[in-house]
Amino acid sequence: MRIGLIGLGRIGTFHAETLTSLPGIDLVVTDAVSAATERVATKYGAGAANDPADLLRRDLDGVVIAAATDAHPQLILAAVEAGLPVFCEKPVARGAAEAEEVLRHCAGRTVQIGYNRRFDPGFVAAREAVRGNVLGRLHTVRSTTLDPAPPPAAYLAASGGIFRDCSVHDFDIIRFVTGHEVVEVYATGSALGDPVFADTGDASTTAAILTLDDGTLCVVSNSRYNGRGYDVRLELHGTADTVVAGLDDRLPLRSVEPGVTFPAGPPHSFFMGRFATAYRRELTAFTEVVAGTRESPCTVADAVEAQWIAEACTTSLREHRPVRMTEVRSAA
Repeated sequence: MRIGLIGLGRIGTFHAETLTSLPGIDLVVTDAVSAATERVATKYGAGAANDPADLLRRDLDGVVIAAATDAHPQLILAAVEAGLPVFCEKPVARGAAEAEEVLRHCAGRTVQIGYNRRFDPGFVAAREAVRGNVLGRLHTVRSTTLDPAPPPAAYLAASGGIFRDCSVHDFDIIRFVTGHEVVEVYATGSALGDPVFADTGDASTTAAILTLDDGTLCVVSNSRYNGRGYDVRLELHGTADTVVAGLDDRLPLRSVEPGVTFPAGPPHSFFMGRFATAYRRELTAFTEVVAGTRESPCTVADAVEAQWIAEACTTSLREHRPVRMTEVRSAA
């Protein structure tokens, strides 16, 4: 199977390593920086293309897009017009309205969007607990994503804000695990730390309450400054039981209870290490999508829904009020 890879920054290079470790994959790569193309092609024994147009002219079976966000819509549409199954890192586009346009043009096409938590064993087990009705009536969900340090200021200035860049992972996994839709949000936040947050109207730490269509309440916590490490968890509280994904021996929390030694391992420090298994399973799933043996496990429509939730939270943060999902859609 011959796969093309567009974009060889941090995540693209990581995907190159993962793809070339999968059996039967022949990889062709390209990046806007020719030196990056040469470096990755040499390191992983991949073919090199001059640019995306050159890559799409090759005899490919599928395309992986790991380029900058602003390039996602154009690259997705170019790949589907070439008749190729597409995997694209989140988000579909910078904003939800533009992502909706991509969705309309991708009707009937095979596209998988990269929300890796859908492939993490703990999150999958949490979903199975909900779907198996072992928790009873679900009443509270707590989703946490805390980064140990913020990305570079240049990245933050162009990211669209913490809800669009970071929290969308929480929004997507809440929908995936619960099987329910968000109907209303209320978000707040603070802009402590690097001046870029205040300068761009962003926040470095946020909290959001999401109300699902069945009345379940979800609390989403995010921060760019979590000194102990990379903390990603999902708690599901029901009338019969409670389960947690991410509660392992590398959880970046420190108990101050006398005699308690959990967690005893070194804290998770980076997302690619924490989700290495999920990334491998995600790209393995894409090869199955390309082979026609499974449907896309995360569609453009799924990704667009997470983006609308991010839009609602951004509006709520800015205007200090609850926001209904119908409101942001109608305003677009």
